[in-house]
Amino acid sequence: MAATNFKTENNTFRKLIGNGLTYRIPRFQRDYSWTSDEWEDLWADILATLHPVGEPSHYMGYLVLQSADDKTFDVIDGQQRLTTLSLIVLAALKNLQRQIDIGNEGDANTQRSNQIRQTYVGYLDPVTLIARPKLTLNRNNNAYYRDYLLPLGHLPRRNLRASEHALRKAFEWFDKQITTYLKAHSGNEGARLAKLIEDISDKLFFTIITVTDELNAYKVFETLNARGVRLSATDLLKNYLFSVLDRGGESDHELHSLEERWEALVGRLQSENFPDFLRAHWNSRHGFARQADLFKTIRSEISDREAVFALLRGMEEDLDTYLALTSPEVSDWSPEDKHNAGVLKTFRVRQPYPLLLAARRRFDASDFSGLLRATVVISMRYNVIGAFGTAEQERTYNTVAERIAKGELLELSDALSAMRGIYVEDRAFRVAFAEKIIRTTDSRNNRVVRFILCALERQLSGNDHGVASDAFDIEHIWPQRAPDGWGGFSNEEMDGLMYRL
Repeated sequence: MAATNFKTENNTFRKLIGNGLTYRIPRFQRDYSWTSDEWEDLWADILATLHPVGEPSHYMGYLVLQSADDKTFDVIDGQQRLTTLSLIVLAALKNLQRQIDIGNEGDANTQRSNQIRQTYVGYLDPVTLIARPKLTLNRNNNAYYRDYLLPLGHLPRRNLRASEHALRKAFEWFDKQITTYLKAHSGNEGARLAKLIEDISDKLFFTIITVTDELNAYKVFETLNARGVRLSATDLLKNYLFSVLDRGGESDHELHSLEERWEALVGRLQSENFPDFLRAHWNSRHGFARQADLFKTIRSEISDREAVFALLRGMEEDLDTYLALTSPEVSDWSPEDKHNAGVLKTFRVRQPYPLLLAARRRFDASDFSGLLRATVVISMRYNVIGAFGTAEQERTYNTVAERIAKGELLELSDALSAMRGIYVEDRAFRVAFAEKIIRTTDSRNNRVVRFILCALERQLSGNDHGVASDAFDIEHIWPQRAPDGWGGFSNEEMDGLMYRL
């Protein structure tokens, strides 16, 4: 990613929102969804920074913004936090208005209210009371936010979306907390309210990542997710697909249909697993796409309404198969297929998923079961024992998947022949197995070793112990916690033999 397309910096909430810039949550971004759990956590963190011997600041995490002009920013990730902070400011303004209404420092508190609003909320036309906000919410939430919350007016409670109720409840919850905060001491209520907002704006800080387009934003998500920071590339793709329909002038009915079907997909998968499913789906029907290139590839291929809905239909078709592979224990597959999918899960091998999605669509049940069984054998030899790099294997699986999808490979025997290059032959497998070390210090490796030993026991004696059975334990050649020099062996010798199969 070119440096000119990406920049990062740490900023306080004051620098973020109090600098004349404006922020927009994309029209089709997810609705406001925070609940009392998140409100309570945030308020507790804020109070901790306000305590005389408390935390000097509180880190609010990453914000991913997109802007072409450095004046108006689309909030790609972080909309829940920004919206909630805006509601906190509005709740403080509501408390200030109460002080004005009872005649408590009317002029001074009016000045404070105007200053806070202009700095953190936006301009409110004094005649029409129409807001010119610093933050614009998405298409489902902005009207309620703009027309009722920003002017601090009467808040409707009926015939609302769930997310609009959530906005109202959040505002009312923080209003109550700030009222309680004020009552802890008497006097100087207006000044203390202003000080509260000043402290919040100075003590809360974010890591701001600014990109120039969706492609760079997607790369940011992939990079950060690989480092354990969960950001939602799912939302980014959703926004793109909706924007394709929106710029084509499609009807609200089609937009609503896409939204309902999209949410149903994501709801069954859970958002953080969606990119993995999307890539498996895409690679089961198209040329190979790396995870880092997936958004770019889809953006170049999906450019009109027909393509959007074709993608959606294809994902819906593949979803049950994908879920059966990732959660075989709750699928309606045959016992044999459940077992083999469970073995792949135990091995943590996902490279065959595009192949299996394609085969499930094209092969009969018997050939699909045979192919699933073959991927277990290949995975055992190639991934678990051989521990070979997966790049070549993944491309082979994808090539075969694409040929199945195109109708070029019609039967199990055709697919097996095409995969011969990633099948580890018996001689090489025996050599690798004889020297294989699998450390059972983590639960995944422990399950793999139990699977291997159970399979050997079943073949040699006919006894079929379940992998999770309590009827046996894994015995090591050397004690796992032997003292240095145990039995006259060096630590290196012990380490090399302790976990050998």
